[in-house]
Amino acid sequence: MNAMDGLPPLRDVIARHGLRAVKALGQNFLLDLNLTGRIARSAGPLKGVTVIEVGPGPGGLTRALLMEGAEKVVAIERDARCLEALAEIAAHYPGRLEVIEGDALATDYRALAPAAGPVRIVANLPYNIATPLLIGWLQTEPWPPFFDRMTLMFQREVAERIVATPDDDAYGRLAVLAGWRAEARLLFDISPKAFTPPPKVVSSVVELIPRAEPLPCDRAALERVTAAAFGQRRKMLRQSLKSLGVDPLPLLATAGLVETARAEEIDVAGFVRLANALSAQRAGEPGTA
Repeated sequence: MNAMDGLPPLRDVIARHGLRAVKALGQNFLLDLNLTGRIARSAGPLKGVTVIEVGPGPGGLTRALLMEGAEKVVAIERDARCLEALAEIAAHYPGRLEVIEGDALATDYRALAPAAGPVRIVANLPYNIATPLLIGWLQTEPWPPFFDRMTLMFQREVAERIVATPDDDAYGRLAVLAGWRAEARLLFDISPKAFTPPPKVVSSVVELIPRAEPLPCDRAALERVTAAAFGQRRKMLRQSLKSLGVDPLPLLATAGLVETARAEEIDVAGFVRLANALSAQRAGEPGTA
């Protein structure tokens, strides 16, 4: 029996093309079209939207995005074995699917964005490159970025690190970067049973909407202070920030932070003030609190 889009069931596609998931590529194929449809719908109305997808594999989510009305899907796939299956989808949706064979970590995503119209990144990310991909997108310059939303699937543990707030065990550098540049929230979980092969962990879908005007801050300085603070997260800031190579006490005073506080207690705004104090000190100017 054919699927709702008139294409063969994904299990048949996988069997016909011999697409056994490769652990080294972080592959776990999501075959349930109800779930892929839910992910696509969670990315918001897709009419007129160009969607960038990473790691489409046999194309389960790709098909859902096209069925939900995406004007175009640009899919980056490293595994050449999947290209024939994706070509069948492209033929079924003429002019609406572009498949790029390549390394997602080496892709110029801004170059893929059209000159006009909204762009979204929607993907069941390969587990082994999910975090560096997200960090790269959050580090996009200039900001606001070329995309207006990201709807991404991660291992549950990584998803919790993205949306964590102060005093959460998962709160760290990733949460600060994500919280500074975007509004992040966890949408829903997906059981391992939904995948082939089933991973050993629960997966979660996270939505990140870029902030139009993040708190003014030098990104490199923010990355430095969070690396120092969370690099020794059990220590008080007056100690952990010594790795910056400057006296941390004036920085903390300028930022309005208690020197006995620990990294996990400082919110995003506090880290921004700390980064601005570091930038000002290096420039020889008074910092701003």
